[in-house]
Amino acid sequence: MYCLELGGNDDAFAAAEAVVATEGADVSVVEPGLATARALDQARVRRLAYTHRASRIIAKSDASVDDATVALNAADLDIPDEQDDGTPTTVAVRARDVRKTTGVDTQAAERALGSVLFERDFAIDLDDPDYELRACFSDDTCILGWLVAESIRDFGDRKPTDRPFFQPGSMDPLLARALVNLARVDPGAPGSPGDRLLDPMCGTGGVLIEAGLVGAIPVGTDAQPKMVRGTHKNLDHFLGADEPGFHVARADATRHPLRADSVAGVVFDAPYGRQSKIETHRLEDLVEGALSEARRVTTDAGRAVVVADRDWRDVAEAAGWAVEDRFVRRVHRSLDRHVLVLA
Repeated sequence: MYCLELGGNDDAFAAAEAVVATEGADVSVVEPGLATARALDQARVRRLAYTHRASRIIAKSDASVDDATVALNAADLDIPDEQDDGTPTTVAVRARDVRKTTGVDTQAAERALGSVLFERDFAIDLDDPDYELRACFSDDTCILGWLVAESIRDFGDRKPTDRPFFQPGSMDPLLARALVNLARVDPGAPGSPGDRLLDPMCGTGGVLIEAGLVGAIPVGTDAQPKMVRGTHKNLDHFLGADEPGFHVARADATRHPLRADSVAGVVFDAPYGRQSKIETHRLEDLVEGALSEARRVTTDAGRAVVVADRDWRDVAEAAGWAVEDRFVRRVHRSLDRHVLVLA
């Protein structure tokens, strides 16, 4: 069993994204900011946006230093107490009061838990330990586990304003990465191409950048030539032109040039409360047409993820999709983002 340390303020959204790294196992939110899963692909944890760390659970207790200490004393630590060369295994303890829900003194927790490990013949190394014990206190629970994977927190390197091509309203990379993961595209084995992911309203290419960085093949279209050119600049900057590369073209999202069953997933951010600039489409016609085309070009096992300022469930179902998940994410007082995961 594994413990996932979730980021953001929407645990259900973070847990849904994390399924891409759990070999299909369910992710269960157990306390604020914490979830558990029975299986884990450690390499895929690195690509998650709203999961920061994953640990292999060795014990649980009530959320106090004393109870956590008792639980650790009784636990099967399941790591060697010495290395192959006979030197003691080094460990460190990192304690968190997740979202400040417990009031636990984390420094006292680290000292107490470190003393248990020291008494069990492990050496303490706070800088570069062989193993890191995570002690996560949240609400009524403490979960103890050995850190096995961390996500790469490099999203600040790809801020929309720092891209070669920028337009106001561009999606931030953290959300874009989560949407790609919700589509569950397969990045492929090392040295082999991953699944194709389509964004039929690609804008400045934020979703496509994240798709390429996780190993999928980005395929993007937009009705506006300047967006196509700008997306190409951004993808070339962040992904380069190496094989299998990326594909960007001008196209109407309601009449797509792609063949049927040619992509594994579709992600798009529908226009918010304004008339579309694609020919003369009304917004409703645009979204309905884009969802119908997404159903046509996506494989039977594929998913679509749609972001909008309203709930398009009825339109999605009319286009042949089943709604697998729905999330409402507050942006500010006058704007909520509705995220639909369709299968």
